[in-house]
Amino acid sequence: MRDTFVRTTTALLDEDPRAAVVLADISAGLFDQARARHPGRVLNVGIREQLMVSVAGGLALSGMRPLVHTYAPFLGERAYEQIKLDLVHQDVGAVLVSVGASYDSSGSGRTHHAPGDVALLDGLDGMSVHVPGHPGEVERLLREAVASGGRAYIRLSEQQNRAPSPAVDGTLHVVRRGRLGSVVAVGPTLDRVVAATQGLDLTVLHAVTVRPLDTATLLVTMDLPDVVLVEPYLAGTSTRLVDEALAHVPHRVLGLGVGRAEQRRYGTPAEHDAAHGLDEAGLRRSIEEFLARR
Repeated sequence: MRDTFVRTTTALLDEDPRAAVVLADISAGLFDQARARHPGRVLNVGIREQLMVSVAGGLALSGMRPLVHTYAPFLGERAYEQIKLDLVHQDVGAVLVSVGASYDSSGSGRTHHAPGDVALLDGLDGMSVHVPGHPGEVERLLREAVASGGRAYIRLSEQQNRAPSPAVDGTLHVVRRGRLGSVVAVGPTLDRVVAATQGLDLTVLHAVTVRPLDTATLLVTMDLPDVVLVEPYLAGTSTRLVDEALAHVPHRVLGLGVGRAEQRRYGTPAEHDAAHGLDEAGLRRSIEEFLARR
C-alpha cells in the first residue's frame, strides 16, 4: 500500500501544481525523484511531526493541497493538537496518510502501535476516514481525497485482502446475503471474516470508508437487526453509528477489534491479531457466542 501511495502521490505532484507532500523523515527517501522535480513541494521537516502538520496547515491556507505522511502514532496521536487547531479550527483541508496501522510494526514496540487512531480522529469535525484493504484501492482513495478539498485520513496497512473491493466509493460492498444477522468487515479484515463466517447464515459487508459509514446499505440488506462490526483498530470504534442507525428498533451490536488492554509483548502482527481475537478462530468464536446469546 505504501508503494501505491508513493507512486500515486508522485503522479499527483506532476499533475496538480497545488499538490504538496509534507514528511517527517518517514518514507522521505521514496520521494527523492519527486523532490528533484518539485523541490518546493516535497518538504521533509525532520522528526518534527507537530511541525509537519502545522506546515500543512499553512500550505492549505495559501491554497495548496497538502498530503501529510508518517506512522500512525506520530500522525494521529503525537500531532493531534496541530490537526485540531491548524487544520480543523482553521477549517482547511489536508490528506493525512499513515502507515503502521495498529501494530504492523509490532517489533518496534508500543511507540509504533496506534489502535486508537481512528477513535481519536473521530472526535474532529469534517474528517473522512478510509481504511483500504488492498493496494488496488489506494490510488482512487487518494485521488478523490485530494480532489475533494476536504480533510481525510487514509490508514494504510501491511495487512491486506486477496483482492481489491469493487466498492471504493464510500458504500458498503455486499459480499453475501444471510438471514440471521450482518457482519461488517472493515478494510483488511474481510478475508478473515469471510473465512470465519463460512456456513453461518449471515450477511457479510465490506467497508473501505468508515467516516461517513454507509449505514443505509446496512439497513436495506438487513433481515435481523443483529450486527457484528470487525474493525482492525480499537474495538467498538464504530458501534455508536450502528446504534444510531438502528435506534428505531430493538437491536444488538457487537464490536470486535483491538482490545484496550496492552499486549506487553513484541511478537508478530499475526500474534497480536490472535491475542485480540482478530484471527479467523477468534472471530468465529466471538461471532458464534454472539449468535448463541440471541
